[in-house]
Amino acid sequence: MRIALLTYSTKPRGGVVHTLALAEALAEEGAEVTVWSLGRGGDLGFFRPVDPRVRVRIVPCPDVEGEPLGTRVLRSIALLADAFDPAAYDLVHAQDCISANAAGPCVRTVHHLDRFTTPELAACHERAIVRPWAHVCVSGAVAAELAAGWGITATVIPNGVEAARFAAASGESWRATLGPYVLTVGGIEPRKGSLDLLEAYALDPAGRRLVIAGGETLFDYRDYRAAWEARAAELGVRPLVLGPVAHDALPGLVAGAAVFAFPSTKEGFGLAAMEALAAGVPLVTRDLPVFREVFGDAARYAADVPAFAAAIREAADVPGPARRAAGRALAFRHTWRAAARAHLDLYAALLTRR
Repeated sequence: MRIALLTYSTKPRGGVVHTLALAEALAEEGAEVTVWSLGRGGDLGFFRPVDPRVRVRIVPCPDVEGEPLGTRVLRSIALLADAFDPAAYDLVHAQDCISANAAGPCVRTVHHLDRFTTPELAACHERAIVRPWAHVCVSGAVAAELAAGWGITATVIPNGVEAARFAAASGESWRATLGPYVLTVGGIEPRKGSLDLLEAYALDPAGRRLVIAGGETLFDYRDYRAAWEARAAELGVRPLVLGPVAHDALPGLVAGAAVFAFPSTKEGFGLAAMEALAAGVPLVTRDLPVFREVFGDAARYAADVPAFAAAIREAADVPGPARRAAGRALAFRHTWRAAARAHLDLYAALLTRR
């Protein structure tokens, strides 16, 4: 089976991590897989090496100084659409809004649902939901949103996780350098709940450091970042903002954390949080249905800033070996092989039906 997976970026965002891991697992199962992506900022490849059994096609997408977000989105769609030929594949599977708009008739994974006010983005988001001929969601919670909002029935295939890679990591060098720290991965942006985490961190008297990794995104969050920095100054706290962390360094950074905080207001699964569980790190998430579904008793949940502060203190001070073992076991049950086989079963059924 010739499969094209399309994604919008080469940077280490959750959907891109998903795309590469799924492609490699599909290739392991004998599929012929090509990953298509836009190469932003001059990128000629992905943020990490890709299994040579997976073909990679990077479409140049140079940065344009001062380009409005809506224009950037439309240009991205046009560049990918012009380069991509769906006729070369048995099945085309888009992983995000931009690639779904560029791909033509396709299967679409809806990782999470957004609400946009920029007209171009709102239209892009809507087209990327209604035009695909089949849909996948990584959790039942997102599938329920899709059904309630659009009457679309999606197949639920949970993410895999590279559990062994994170379980084997040592965080000693990071702890020696930073001391005790609370980690979040995903950058500083509204959907990641960054301001709430900042407020919760300011309520922690233990002196643990807040470390923020990641942050590569298509969107422009400079105003939000400025508000976050201003609030940090008002609170008298100085979190450490690392930005994107190298692929090989990330497991150690995660493993060294006293707590992994995940205050996102909107997620489809929570892959970074599942990686933390694989590393044996206590997890505190926002109390959302999707997280209750995915993490169950392996996480602590918080609905507001005081609750986040209390849960982080409890997780750091009383990590709980039983909960830690349950989290690691949960992560190891989510394999990319299982995800790939479920995708191949779905692809075969769709092609037969079509």
